[in-house]
Amino acid sequence: MNKYVLLCVDDEREVLDSVLADLDTLGDLFDVEAAQSVGEAKELLAEMQQNQQQLALILCDHMMPGTQGVDFLVELNQDAAYKAAKKLLLTGQAGLEATVEAVNHGGLDFYIAKPWQGDELMAHVQELLTDFILENESDLMHYARGLDAEKIFSAIHARRQSL
Repeated sequence: MNKYVLLCVDDEREVLDSVLADLDTLGDLFDVEAAQSVGEAKELLAEMQQNQQQLALILCDHMMPGTQGVDFLVELNQDAAYKAAKKLLLTGQAGLEATVEAVNHGGLDFYIAKPWQGDELMAHVQELLTDFILENESDLMHYARGLDAEKIFSAIHARRQSL
């Protein structure tokens, strides 16, 4: 079990499986979890808290039955336990109004339209996770092999210089 979790939420199983395949290499550094609904995502978040894990990044679709993705991101952003988590909206159906809501109130860090390119998704997720780790983790070296090593080594150097 890893300290941090990457949570992917999409109601379409095929999309979810594709996203998980694109992010597979991150499984050594982060627990990569999948949920097909906001309700299932909330259950996973409760399990994470019981396991004393922290949400590092949530990748969420917008158009889902029940609670829409943007509304869920706004809800998470208002909870102190998840405020630090990076938030990525991966959707083909969010209109301008929903996207603005996600940016203004959901703490949205990035938006990717469907269909996406796997290497592009991975690059943006790695960038967001690198930023999360730099902001929230003291043991940076562990993450250099799977994230932006140059950025991490620069931060390690800067931290040593300030001692």
